Amino acid sequence: MKKYLFLFIVFLSFQVIAKQPTSIIVGWEVWYPYQYQDNNNQLTGLDVLILNAIAEKASVNLAYIELPWKRHLMYLKTGEVNIAMGSSKNREREEYAYFTEPYRIEEVRLFVMKDKEEKMDLIALTDVIDSNYILGVERGYFYGDEFEYLSTHPNFKSHFNEVTDLSQNVNMLLKGHIDGLLADPIAMNTYIEMFNLQGKLYQHSLYIYKADIYFMLSKSSMSLKDVTQFNQAISALKKSGKIKKIINSNLYGVCAIQVC
Repeated sequence: MKKYLFLFIVFLSFQVIAKQPTSIIVGWEVWYPYQYQDNNNQLTGLDVLILNAIAEKASVNLAYIELPWKRHLMYLKTGEVNIAMGSSKNREREEYAYFTEPYRIEEVRLFVMKDKEEKMDLIALTDVIDSNYILGVERGYFYGDEFEYLSTHPNFKSHFNEVTDLSQNVNMLLKGHIDGLLADPIAMNTYIEMFNLQGKLYQHSLYIYKADIYFMLSKSSMSLKDVTQFNQAISALKKSGKIKKIINSNLYGVCAIQVC
């Protein structure tokens, strides 16, 4: 009798475990003002707050894990991580990830030291090829179709130095190790405000790219049904003005950001 009672208890335990909600794994890295920890070590930022609102609307649970962007993309391919925030769409990523409806717009520009703004005579990206400049970029990031195409040209690629995050690029620029860096103006201006760099860095007139931003869902661990569920939540939050409200209340007053 004790044997059967034990087996019954084990069976019930498995039933309880099976009914526990499974968390969707979301990668993140420090990227002001989109993804970061506040003074209480609580994860926050525009992308995090928007995704949390979407998860609440879609009745799903999220679990966040801090990862460098390039490893994050690798884990999306394998399905070890389910979602990436703040993602640009390109052909390579579409091979292993689904893209939700866009939820904001991103722009990338060139930033240089204030005293170099007029000396850098770059009008188009192609001008970099015949220049002596070294520009900083972040490993695994997408800088637009033109940048991707030009990167197949050895004389273009040799002018770019890859690092893990924006703070490394800013430090290299301040020390004179690079001549400029490519960054999102919202992220860059927030960084300038937070670290009191006003008057030291300048947004150059060189245009890089501007495009929609999405959430990526791993094709290895998520389904088209999940994509539909997220898209319905995004549409509802746009319609209610919730996404716009989150953005407007979390920008440090640096610049406006567009909602798709």
